[in-house]
Amino acid sequence: RAAAARADALGVPFLCSSAVLDALTERPTEWVARLAPAQSHGWRVYADFLLETGHRRVAVATQPSAYWASGARILRDCLAPRGGTVLELDMNALTPAALCDALVDQRATALLLLVGHPEPAVSIVKAVRHDQRLDEVLIGAPAGQPEFAEWAKLLGDDSVAIPFLRYLPKHLGPLGARVEAALREQLAEAPSFVAFEGYDSIVVLADVLRSHGTERARIAESWPSVVVEGTRGQIRFSRTPGVGVWQWAWAPVRVVDRDTAAPDRFRTLHSG
Repeated sequence: RAAAARADALGVPFLCSSAVLDALTERPTEWVARLAPAQSHGWRVYADFLLETGHRRVAVATQPSAYWASGARILRDCLAPRGGTVLELDMNALTPAALCDALVDQRATALLLLVGHPEPAVSIVKAVRHDQRLDEVLIGAPAGQPEFAEWAKLLGDDSVAIPFLRYLPKHLGPLGARVEAALREQLAEAPSFVAFEGYDSIVVLADVLRSHGTERARIAESWPSVVVEGTRGQIRFSRTPGVGVWQWAWAPVRVVDRDTAAPDRFRTLHSG
């Protein structure tokens, strides 16, 4: 967000690959474009998943930040009209054990991790998973912490069945499949969706520079005319209500989790 604001102030074209805050800049700007879906879009998909699976009493473990506060507000706005409640639990004031007690007291059916990774997220998951009172509580992580290989390494069997947002289609097209294979070989593990965001950024910038050169204003003027095939579909930028930058509306959005039978495999639970 700081980079986007600085680019706008200096008049430098900036393509954002991953940040999802709706208010990426404080004012509408012609200089900034974004690939990642706005938080309000992705997290509404997650809220729909919660409602479809019967979760209307949702607790969120939070830490102070604009991103987590925005996420909690989106969830509340989506759940409240349909009879849902969102209880915020401040992890700067609670231990994981005290959090477990609060979940029992509040009769929450789902706990969402709006906290940093690896800590305190890992400690929270371990505490909840090993508290028999909370066997039926769903743990969720809309921000995508379980996407990364380190999650599985740190949590082992506790890393599975934690739904999160993944910005990849269920099936990759030819370009996506080639990129996935090349990255898997280079990384010696499956690439995260963030790797595809990075590759798509390069594809877009290469196309813009090839077509319009390096002059700043010409690049910024070209955002609405971009039509390029990325790893996750055809990329175009448009103006989207509530978003002040040129936005790809939208990258694929799915709710997935790590399979209990094979933690390195992802199961699709809901699609946006």
